[in-house]
Amino acid sequence: MSTPDRPFASYHLWSLVAPARGQEHWHCQMRRGFIKARQHEPEVKALLAKATPPQHIGILAQKGVYEFHHHLHWLTQSDGVEKVAQLLNLSNFTIKVKQRVLQILQKYQKSPLLLGKRIIQLTSGDEGFPKPIVIEQANYCFRLYAAMDCVFIESDSTLHILDFKTGKSAFDKRQALVYLLAARYLYPGKLAVASFYNLEICQKSELITINNNELASLESELANIAYKHQLDLQKYQAKSSNFSKIFPPNPGHHCHFCPFNSICEFSHLQFDKSLSMPITKNRS
Repeated sequence: MSTPDRPFASYHLWSLVAPARGQEHWHCQMRRGFIKARQHEPEVKALLAKATPPQHIGILAQKGVYEFHHHLHWLTQSDGVEKVAQLLNLSNFTIKVKQRVLQILQKYQKSPLLLGKRIIQLTSGDEGFPKPIVIEQANYCFRLYAAMDCVFIESDSTLHILDFKTGKSAFDKRQALVYLLAARYLYPGKLAVASFYNLEICQKSELITINNNELASLESELANIAYKHQLDLQKYQAKSSNFSKIFPPNPGHHCHFCPFNSICEFSHLQFDKSLSMPITKNRS
């Protein structure tokens, strides 16, 4: 848990505080509470440690790209996909995960997006938290976390930040904006663009750019998010019994897909159980 005097921001936190456009109905602040305020509790920690099949696929796909570019000859070898699959230990995963990751590897070998690029950063996806960027202005100071999948230099010297995706989820432009803000500090003076690439359907997003005025506005917005979240953490630390007031729930059908539905008293699943239990007892 963050200390009271060191607020932080990231795209992940931004997405937990405010929903993407069109997803307001499914957004639940209590999920942020479980992930960011109660993450050290044994039950919550155990649930957070369980990766879902889509998460496994995303991590393995990115690691597959990483391995291809650390063994470039595998991109042209007939057994290249098999060699990467062995490094990923795909045999340890479910058939569904294995099949989808193999398809991703086959597509990437056929059309390697990064081949020939001047790559200056390519992560395997399991490096953990990146080093924070300390952003300090006259009226705020916070730590920014931005874990970039890939950074390369275009032929015109433009810095290109690329984020890999899998599945069917829409690209969230806010993630790219956070990367562009981070690039301002990590690569000062460099002109930067950002984009997404879905490894599963081989779809590129448009190039995303931001000007200096927009960067300043974004930085201020992230500072507000950092301080709001830090205040919520302090309120919870002061009185944990107010958890549901500090991180209000938004129960509904979407609770069925929430990783915390087994321990959340407001979950639709819990609500269904509470209705069915008395009926069973009356019948018996």
